[in-house]
Amino acid sequence: MRRVITYGTFDLLHYGHIKLLQRAKLLGDYLIVALSTDEFNLLEKSKQCYFTYDERKKMLEALRCVDLVIPETCWEQKKTDISNFKIDVFVMGDDWKGEFDFLKEQCEVIYLERTPEISTTKIKNDLMK
Repeated sequence: MRRVITYGTFDLLHYGHIKLLQRAKLLGDYLIVALSTDEFNLLEKSKQCYFTYDERKKMLEALRCVDLVIPETCWEQKKTDISNFKIDVFVMGDDWKGEFDFLKEQCEVIYLERTPEISTTKIKNDLMK
């Protein structure tokens, strides 16, 4: 079984997120999403989410392409997750290109093109207008 993992906040879940997750799932048989906790988002990423961790987790679990959602609590857990879950492919959006190349010693690292016309930031900005 080929295992894939990706990380993110996935607040205001939109079709760009879904396309990324569907493409990630096509790279293997089992997709794990490490979902940033509310505390991690606030303290480390300086992000305030609209939806709570539990709400975001339920939305991701409802997607057919997602097999397991785990909490992301710190930047450093990626190496441990790859080992513990026997990950074959690490996937991130291409806005992170090169940032996780150090993981190539543990697994394949792939940066997928994002959907350029949509983002959570764009949705928030459009709603503020």
